[in-house]
Amino acid sequence: MTTKPVDSPYLVPFDGSFSVAAAPTAPPKDALDDKALEKKLDKRIDKMAKLQRKLYADDRFALLLVFQAMDAAGKDSTIRTVMSGVSPAGFQVFAFKAPSKEELDHDFLWRTASRLPERGRIGIFNRSYYEEVLVVKVHPEYLRGQRLPGLPDTGPDEGFWESRYRSIRDHERHLSDNGTRVVKFWLNVSHEEQHRRFLARIDDPEKNWKFAAGDVAESRHWDRYMEAYEQALNATSRPEAPWYAIPADDKEFMRATVADIVCKTIEDLPLAWPEPSEKDRAEMLALRSEIAAGLGVK
Repeated sequence: MTTKPVDSPYLVPFDGSFSVAAAPTAPPKDALDDKALEKKLDKRIDKMAKLQRKLYADDRFALLLVFQAMDAAGKDSTIRTVMSGVSPAGFQVFAFKAPSKEELDHDFLWRTASRLPERGRIGIFNRSYYEEVLVVKVHPEYLRGQRLPGLPDTGPDEGFWESRYRSIRDHERHLSDNGTRVVKFWLNVSHEEQHRRFLARIDDPEKNWKFAAGDVAESRHWDRYMEAYEQALNATSRPEAPWYAIPADDKEFMRATVADIVCKTIEDLPLAWPEPSEKDRAEMLALRSEIAAGLGVK
């Protein structure tokens, strides 16, 4: 499938020049205020509902949205809000945590491949196969559980990670070639804002359930994670499966931006409402006449 990514200031370039240090975590100075952003988001949600119905009726394409972020960046709330107008029959969400024993007995793409969206539907991955070049790169000791042949005792080298990037690129190109549009969002929250949100989870009893001590432990590896994100995004942002590094310090701006990109992505697909054959149309008109006569209307 010929693809052209939605133009955006947050599109990760395809030439390997993306820099995490240069990527903004806050909205631009001329961004809309929260009230205007809410209105914009509401319009996008309504539009997305209509576009999703056409995607479903057309039944030739699927859309896969991948969300990756550090803890407390707002993945769950963004997915919930942006997709709030879409029929539950038209999309599905899968969250991927630590792999199970069964999943470890397969290659690293297996567990997500079995959760891909059907034609006509929107699939959402809350975390994904990218964990294998993010969390696992920060914690290479996790590879021991995968029992990979040929892995040196000293641990993975750059060739190992490049092999995984290549597998991901090939996988996403295969999906694109077969009608699944892949769009990936990195919700780019700052370290300071992450810690403010951790404090909010601790201080608000109704948010205590969201807090996990392990999130703080992972935050201590911030620099290593940022390096892993930069390398992964540069290695895998391609026209057929682009990355967008969305500023995530302001949730209203983040959600409106994500919704805008999703809407434009669906709009760019060559969708069409199914047209009945001449025979089906003639049958429909005959049945219409029968139904109308019974109701006493024209």
